Amino acid sequence: MRSKAIASRIIRQFIRDKRTLALMLIAPLFILTLVSLVFNGKDYHPTIAFVHVPKKIIQTLDTKDTHIKTMEQKRAQTAIHNGDIDAIVSNDQGTLKVLLEGSDPSTNQAILQWLQKQQLKGQPGKNLSVHYLHGGKDLNSFDNFGSVLLGFFVFFFVFIVSGVSFLRERTTGTLERLLSTPIRRGEIVCGYIFGFGLFTLIQSTLVTWYSINVLNMWMVGSFWLVLLIIVLLALTALTLGTLLSAFANNELQMIQFIPLVIVPQVFFSGLFKIDTISDWISWIAPFMPLYYGADALRNIMLRGNGFADITLDILALCGFILLFVVLNILVLRRYRKL
Repeated sequence: MRSKAIASRIIRQFIRDKRTLALMLIAPLFILTLVSLVFNGKDYHPTIAFVHVPKKIIQTLDTKDTHIKTMEQKRAQTAIHNGDIDAIVSNDQGTLKVLLEGSDPSTNQAILQWLQKQQLKGQPGKNLSVHYLHGGKDLNSFDNFGSVLLGFFVFFFVFIVSGVSFLRERTTGTLERLLSTPIRRGEIVCGYIFGFGLFTLIQSTLVTWYSINVLNMWMVGSFWLVLLIIVLLALTALTLGTLLSAFANNELQMIQFIPLVIVPQVFFSGLFKIDTISDWISWIAPFMPLYYGADALRNIMLRGNGFADITLDILALCGFILLFVVLNILVLRRYRKL
């Protein structure tokens, strides 16, 4: 009978807690649906540009698993630098030269296997010369995904720590006491951001340095640009975490935001090619902060791009930060109008 009473209490408690009930029943379905859409999407077919290759050879190629284009040398070089094509195959005095974009090991391997299948090699090592625009033959999967994971883990931990910390400020009455003073909402939000931001900067610097110098993550760009992107991602997570903490009453409810806010960003961050995800859901990617952060980190660490090449990503992250700051200020109205 005592066990029955305890079970009845737990059942009533769950029924009253609609958010926890939804997390148990709906969140797994949501995540499984995302996984299904990601892994059951379209196959990625690399795009290869042929330059000065005889038409007779091109006409014999099997284009089932790849996209073939014929281009002039200058146009092909521009396209591969912009990421519009994955490789250039050119004919130079009887030798077929292959220039791979190089930043994705799986794509590199797929292209080389396809070329071998088409019997373009002839005599290996003599009539096929392989070069890399970015990366190289030593680039592995960790190097490819590492830049994305670097941004993700910083985003994840800052989101959790800032959200729970700001929630504690509310539950302990600290925020209420602040709101009883003449201080303005904007000053409160900025104060919390600057306070948490100091430790966010320390964390970002430590994680970035450790990943590059200790884990030997592939790095050909500027360390300071990587640090800039990591700090912007951390500030985005900080402002988002404090914003969502306003809708949580305890630490458990704050953790419940992870399947809805953090997990989807993994699928749209670049760990999986956006081109292969179902069209009707891939449009969500540009609304994810990690989408821009991961793109910038890959461009810096794998391709060695400079500030001008990641300007759009920087502006997008700054826009997210500003948006979340404004929303934080507006949300404080539920406590008191200042």
